[in-house]
Amino acid sequence: MQANEIYRIYGKNYKEMTKQLLVEADLNSMIPEGARIGIKPNLVEPVPADFGATTHPEVVAGIIEYLQENGKKDIKIIEGSWIGDKTEEAFEYCGYNTLSSNYGVELVDTQKENFFEAGEGDLKVRVVKCLQDVDFLINVPVLKGHCQTNITCALKNMKGLITNAEKRRFHTLGLHEPIAVLNSVIKQDFIVIDHICGDLDSEGGGNPYVTDCVMAARDPVLVDSYVCRLMGYELEDVPYIGLSEKMGVGISDLSKLKMKTIGSGEAEKDEILPKRYGLLKLKDKATEVDTCSACYESLIEAFMRLEDEGLLEKLKEKVCIGQGYRGKTGELGVGNCTRLFNHTIKGCPPDPDDIYNGLKAYVK
Repeated sequence: MQANEIYRIYGKNYKEMTKQLLVEADLNSMIPEGARIGIKPNLVEPVPADFGATTHPEVVAGIIEYLQENGKKDIKIIEGSWIGDKTEEAFEYCGYNTLSSNYGVELVDTQKENFFEAGEGDLKVRVVKCLQDVDFLINVPVLKGHCQTNITCALKNMKGLITNAEKRRFHTLGLHEPIAVLNSVIKQDFIVIDHICGDLDSEGGGNPYVTDCVMAARDPVLVDSYVCRLMGYELEDVPYIGLSEKMGVGISDLSKLKMKTIGSGEAEKDEILPKRYGLLKLKDKATEVDTCSACYESLIEAFMRLEDEGLLEKLKEKVCIGQGYRGKTGELGVGNCTRLFNHTIKGCPPDPDDIYNGLKAYVK
């Protein structure tokens, strides 16, 4: 497989599809002899993969089986859930403890790791130390939407390799530049994209769009550029892609992309995915400054429930949310950062049920 290629395969047997992709890509030839291999899924929260938020364990099982059948023994699964959820619960609920037991691979919870500082120039990023014990990194993101960055796939999935404190700092820095810097210091050696049923609106899932597709690639910038096209966005709509390209992470020029479909499948059905404009209406009800993803996703979920009941239009006051409101006052806020507001719904992050009930009471 060349750096400008993306392979894809369609079907229902995700483990065998993944193995077939890796055979076609000849992944084994890319891995140095004796390399310590890290697999980085997306386990943002403890929800099942068919919810549209987390990496299917069958895909990771296919990767592990392929590696072990080719004599690779030193394999770890490395991940850290978003702020507000515990990785150890995601490992259990999403089927990764079973993977660890069945295949004898170690699970590394990056929420419990120390960090080292990396990067050049003014912006340094704090990366978990376990990466110093990885020679070959396989990224296994879910192709899905994001309420703040529009998309999330190969580049943004690297956020699971920093500490919770660093994730909070990334949001205060605006997400895009630190994500690009992070990718300039962490090299993804190979990418397997879970494009099976990602939620096109939400990083946290809940409204999956089924395509039954798994893809493989080598260039994370090219992957995310392709995802932009699939989801109807321009590159300018996701600034960290262009910033990553400028830092030498990869290329975004889709005219150089070569797509290859393995086997039979409805390859044309996901050439343009449906764009969910309803999210724009929901986001217009909030004013956010430096908001952590889990907090913002909880607010959007509460907004959706209020809209279903016809109550959202009655919410005339915009909801303030995010770290930028610490120490400030206002009328209506969500999260502990708005604790000084006249009306606030506490939590870090607050539970979607609490936000829904609090906003419903405020409206009434």
